[in-house]
Amino acid sequence: MKTNFTPAQLADPGVAEAESILRKCVHCGFCTATCPTFALLGDELDSPRGRIYLIKEMLENDRPADAETVKHVDRCLSCLSCMTTCPSGVNYMHLVDHARAHIEKTWKRPLAERMLRGVLAAVLPTRTGFRAALLAAFYAKPFAGLLKFVPGIGPKLAAMLALAPSRMAGRSAAEAPGVHGAAGERRARVALLTGCAQPVLKPGINEATIRLLTRLGVEVVVPKGEGCCGALVHHMGQEERSHAQAARNVEAWWRETREGGGAGLDAIVITASGCGTTVKDYGFMFRNDPVWKDKAAAVSALARDVSELLVGLDLPARAPNGIVVAYHSACSMQHGQKIRTEPKSLLQAAGFTVRDVPEGHLCCGSAGTYNILQPEIATRLRDRKVANIEKTAPDLIATGNIGCMTQIAGGTAIPIVHTVELLDWVHGGPMPEALEGRLPASMAAAE
Repeated sequence: MKTNFTPAQLADPGVAEAESILRKCVHCGFCTATCPTFALLGDELDSPRGRIYLIKEMLENDRPADAETVKHVDRCLSCLSCMTTCPSGVNYMHLVDHARAHIEKTWKRPLAERMLRGVLAAVLPTRTGFRAALLAAFYAKPFAGLLKFVPGIGPKLAAMLALAPSRMAGRSAAEAPGVHGAAGERRARVALLTGCAQPVLKPGINEATIRLLTRLGVEVVVPKGEGCCGALVHHMGQEERSHAQAARNVEAWWRETREGGGAGLDAIVITASGCGTTVKDYGFMFRNDPVWKDKAAAVSALARDVSELLVGLDLPARAPNGIVVAYHSACSMQHGQKIRTEPKSLLQAAGFTVRDVPEGHLCCGSAGTYNILQPEIATRLRDRKVANIEKTAPDLIATGNIGCMTQIAGGTAIPIVHTVELLDWVHGGPMPEALEGRLPASMAAAE
């Protein structure tokens, strides 16, 4: 793609990076075939190629965002399916992230929208705030149906309440900073990102991870000071806030690489694939920061999805157990991190019959806060995903991302669990809570 940025514009590292990305685009349109919003809406401007034109026009002319550009960039899920499809290597993720930051700085949203985004940015990344919000949502949930008819942000508030769980999970010991010793001889030492929303919604995921890894001889450290990876606000264009959250994690993990009796860290294990995509990008995020760039690059190099770590730990194979699992590959897993075979091979080796989901490349509509900020599109994508899952006639659904778990669970009665919960169960841990009383007795004996 031909560009016409001035030397003064290109002196800005962010603009220079955007220009290099734009120049790789050859207008081929392959991305439109795999874009969820284009598949639903059929509007060229709701495809990656269309958004690239809008972003180019905005940045090249050095102008504030306008309503048209904001509408179509806001509708982007950042699912990154286009990056899997693109034959030219266009890094759409970095381009749209830069565009969102530009929009946040130059576009004044309606007051109600600003307030909603402000609440989401303040509450979701903190466990204490999120727990308080869920408690309030529990009491407000009966009114969700009425909110749908309130103009403006009413449908978004209704979507937020609909996503809230019907009961609160208790606090987990897995949240607390500390060291979980390896059983037997220590084979590795890893840090675990406990995260923000996941331990509040599904504390069993981190608990299962710690149990499984320590049984396999891995020492698991929960560092003091780690928290939200920054992804939630990063995708809302709040660059400064996301970098502050990322820097806190970088410092916490960097400290652990110097401790542990000289053992350092063999990996930083992440159980939410959306977080994994962001942490693996810390090196890029801080590339121009002389204080953080080296530490951030080192942290990104250590980041591993839990499935990546487990495939190298030689889990013993198990006999078939008769349980059919529909594996939903989160967009951040298959498109963001390019992890496609590891989770399925682990489940198959554990005795499960694994079935791929038709249209598996399309997003379920979760995408961080997307299912709150774009509830109509998100619901249509969820229903399409659920219909495809149900075609495989599974006993349960497995995935590696808490956002997908929450989103898909809202549209089906089929139980959904994290991949690591199933692996922990089969290899000596308790049955995942979501499966209790949901499987035939003959299958429930998988442990």
